[in-house]
Amino acid sequence: MSIQVNLDLLLVKRKMKLIELSEKVGITMANLSILKSGKAKAIRFSTLEKICRVLECQPGDLLEYAESCEG
Repeated sequence: MSIQVNLDLLLVKRKMKLIELSEKVGITMANLSILKSGKAKAIRFSTLEKICRVLECQPGDLLEYAESCEG
C-alpha cells in the first residue's frame, strides 16, 4: 500500500509552477519537491491546508491511496 501525491496533476490543472506554489504557500522548493516526488514520509495538516487553499482543492485531490502489487 502507498499514498500517492498528485501535486503535478493539480499544478497542471491550475496552470501553476512549483515556484509559484512555493511562494504562495511559504514552503521551500526543496520540501515541495520532496512532496511532489512522493518521497515525503509525512505532511503537516497546516501544510496540507495551505496547499489546498492555494490550489483550491480538497486533501483527497492531492493525496490518493493505492494498493501496491507486491506479493
